[in-house]
Amino acid sequence: MARSSFWADFQKFLMQGNVIDLAVAVIIGAAFGKIVTSFVEDIITPLILNPALKAARVDSLQNLSYEGIKYGVFLASVINFLVIAFAIFLMIRAFEKAKRRFSRQEAIEEAAAPDPLLVSQERLTNAIDRLASKMN
Repeated sequence: MARSSFWADFQKFLMQGNVIDLAVAVIIGAAFGKIVTSFVEDIITPLILNPALKAARVDSLQNLSYEGIKYGVFLASVINFLVIAFAIFLMIRAFEKAKRRFSRQEAIEEAAAPDPLLVSQERLTNAIDRLASKMN
């Protein structure tokens, strides 16, 4: 009995939205990491670092080393981190800008939409004024 309860609880845990969202985020993060690695190794390194690599007489960033210390691999990891951090920064900045624009739009719409109670009071006041003028 305890065993079936354990599996039922485990299944319930797996089917929660947070776990599924986390799994999707990990998969997308891994794919994004591969894209960034390719971007750094295939675009950034050839464009920016080739002159430095040629001066060091090294054909690849990963081959940079000094007495067995592979600082080129570390340098590649630092560049990957910086590119990922910059991309995340740009995405968050764009998201926040869109969020501010959306909230401003909502505020404009709320300010533009008249209060229904105020509209009904104005109509009632106008009707009373018309009735009073006809009675005079």
